[in-house]
Amino acid sequence: MPTIQGNRHVLAVQSVETSSRYYQDVLGFEETLAVGDDWRFLSHGSCRIMLGQCVDEVPAGETGNHSYFAYWDVDDAAAIYESWKEKGAEILKPLTDESWGQREFTVRTPDGHRITVGEDIA
Repeated sequence: MPTIQGNRHVLAVQSVETSSRYYQDVLGFEETLAVGDDWRFLSHGSCRIMLGQCVDEVPAGETGNHSYFAYWDVDDAAAIYESWKEKGAEILKPLTDESWGQREFTVRTPDGHRITVGEDIA
């Protein structure tokens, strides 16, 4: 059976420039491509983000629990947590060792997208 070989997150954002700067300056992504004024493609390790400017759409922050878009598995959640916190990331859930064997935390982007980052500690 064929397998999924990767993934990309496609996100609607209010300002592609503001969001792209956040992903780069705070979360450590690199911009790999800019397409016109409306699209930015970014990467961090094997994670790919495609930001599309959609100024007339409902911002993710107004969708409540539907604003969660990703759970990223990492090899050192504590180091990433400290780095992002120092760079001004909005922390919704502090670094916590969970009973299900994950060390995780949650951040919110300027558009309100929520990302949980976790490390297997089981």
